[in-house]
Amino acid sequence: MEGGGRRSRGLLPILAVHAVSEYWRLDRKPPVTAALVAANTLVYLRPGVLDRVLPTIDQVWFNPYLILKHRDVKRLFLSAFYHVGESHLVYNMMSLLWKGIQLESSMGSSEFASMAVTLLGLSQGVTLLLSKSLLLFFDYGRPYYREYAVGFSGVLFAMKVVLNSQSDYSNIHGLIIPSRLAAWAELILIQVLVPDASFIGHLGGILAGILYLKLKSSYSGGSDPLTVVIRGLVNVVTWPSRFLRQFGLCRRRRITGRGTVGRDRGSASGVWRCEACTFDNSTWLNECEMCGTRRGGNGLSFLGSSDDPRVVPLEELRRRRVQRFNLR
Repeated sequence: MEGGGRRSRGLLPILAVHAVSEYWRLDRKPPVTAALVAANTLVYLRPGVLDRVLPTIDQVWFNPYLILKHRDVKRLFLSAFYHVGESHLVYNMMSLLWKGIQLESSMGSSEFASMAVTLLGLSQGVTLLLSKSLLLFFDYGRPYYREYAVGFSGVLFAMKVVLNSQSDYSNIHGLIIPSRLAAWAELILIQVLVPDASFIGHLGGILAGILYLKLKSSYSGGSDPLTVVIRGLVNVVTWPSRFLRQFGLCRRRRITGRGTVGRDRGSASGVWRCEACTFDNSTWLNECEMCGTRRGGNGLSFLGSSDDPRVVPLEELRRRRVQRFNLR
């Protein structure tokens, strides 16, 4: 989230080139990530009829006072898709591309869509509760309760917490720290570098990510209800193409979601595990995102391969993660 800014020109082509290059390398193109990036970009550009249909940014600023006083629900959700300038949009969308590709490729599109919707509601809701709670219980100097903010970064912080839950160490601008502290370190770093950024919005995103992981670990009934609903809608929408595919008239690849992010079973295909920090990276990366170790003959070990003694067994990896987050 950001509280103010000014439009600049020339950065959107960079975002376009970056998005195309990232997707070009992938065998399976994550559709939900692409849809989220497109939605944020279209809301910012407001081309053609969208300029007349979409509310203006002044009508959707995230402001706890206005949301609670007027019960303005649209501010609670739409504010996440608005950005105050190209630099704000491009930075958030590049971050969304990286996190979305990793998560959606591992979880599958239906579960990732469910997670994105859940994190959006949780991050905005937690931010609202924090703002109101600070007003009621503390005499703080900065008026968080009347702060104006927009942007997708609250959801991105929540996604970062979920993504980091699958690794032991993270790389924050060259500094290797335990993954459980990565989001907190980035929260402080961004606040130092960008004082106008919404601290309470980013904090709400981190807490939303932690809450999501707790809820996910406590749910033992297979896929959560929202994922089941989304998967059902997808099946209805894609029924014609599946019908044609039965007769060989339509061929299409899809994301199978065989990875480990957000799951407790199975093995991940299309990823390689860093020998140094055990982080699971997508195969289109040549260097570990967390620690920078290059992928090569000595550092490459795939999930599901148990012949190499350097590979941490899945059960041991799961035990460490459960112990680290104190999950039951």
